[in-house]
Amino acid sequence: MQPFEFTLKFSLPNSQIDPSDYIEQLYKNGCDDALIGIGTKGYIALDFIREASSAYEAISSAITDVKVSIPHSRLIEATPAP
Repeated sequence: MQPFEFTLKFSLPNSQIDPSDYIEQLYKNGCDDALIGIGTKGYIALDFIREASSAYEAISSAITDVKVSIPHSRLIEATPAP
């Protein structure tokens, strides 16, 4: 297993809800390896350093963890760490 660094950005299902309301749920569902950004209303960004056997596994498991935490969120961007 090796660490993979990447950022995932999601649009939220309800832009009226404060994105900080999702933070605890994200940590409970496996996103404790991410720095969470909530600066833009209606969106949330997560900077991950995730241990996995492949980049695909790291990214797909992170997406799943976010979707479990925030149903109906939509992935809008995935980028590697600079």
